[in-house]
Amino acid sequence: ETLRKTALNPVHRLLGAKMVDFGGWDMPVEYSGLIAEHMAVRTGVGLFDVSHMGDIQFRGRGSLEAVQHISMNDASRLQVGQAQYSAMLYLQGTFVDDVIVHKFSDNDYLFVINAGTREKDYNWVRQNARQFDCHVSDYSDYYTQLAIQGPKAEATLQKLTKVDLSAIKFYWFAWGTVCGLPNTLVARTGYTGEAGFDLYIPSDTATSERVWNEVLEAGREFDIKPCGLGARNTLRLEAALSLYGHEISDTINVFEAGLDRFCKLEKGPFVGSEALRQVQAASGPEKKPGGLEVVERGIARDG
Repeated sequence: ETLRKTALNPVHRLLGAKMVDFGGWDMPVEYSGLIAEHMAVRTGVGLFDVSHMGDIQFRGRGSLEAVQHISMNDASRLQVGQAQYSAMLYLQGTFVDDVIVHKFSDNDYLFVINAGTREKDYNWVRQNARQFDCHVSDYSDYYTQLAIQGPKAEATLQKLTKVDLSAIKFYWFAWGTVCGLPNTLVARTGYTGEAGFDLYIPSDTATSERVWNEVLEAGREFDIKPCGLGARNTLRLEAALSLYGHEISDTINVFEAGLDRFCKLEKGPFVGSEALRQVQAASGPEKKPGGLEVVERGIARDG
């Protein structure tokens, strides 16, 4: 079957990126080189195309109730403009996927989900949110998502918007005009262990390419680098951030994954909570993640 492509696919090819099949998507794994890209994000700024990620919106009076039922963190604690790391679980307490939940308003929430599991996630969400008074929509293809990550991310993006980026706290977001595009969602989120932002812009090729190029131009003084999925993986691994299909999966439960700090059993029942209570009662998980230090040259990979 043919690989899916983001709106920026021609740009990646023009930049000479090495492309790979990532969860059915034709995605850049590296441009100038994994180490150079990794270090750009740690010391300056890097730009990622993460448009393959999915976006599921919940709207309506029962949207909070639905979100609470299908995700493990406590979304009732969110204020408007705030986001939280969470996960959707199967009945046995293992992972459907990890997600970032954004609260747009009391009756409006956005889940950002992984690329390789988009269809599975959406179908699972629709199935499990059916009994609630809310409308579930898949807006994944409407947005190009750009991640601008690194200590110079704020200085880079600030050139392109009047939104006061310094006022957006970690895991909060704002709406504003970016690169001349009104009502753009700007979130201080990311998966690199560095400060940074996720931008959600219209997914037409012209807009996507223009914004991509304007971000590269704005970051030029900081030696910005376009970054592929290779650096995204080494950066998140170094920061001990889990990735679906690796440290979390449909066979690993929340305690085994070491993500119980994001799991709020006390909020009341949700899909998977009963199984997790049983794991807790039966003396906890059988395995746990641990960190390794690489002592020689090389990149740590699983498998």
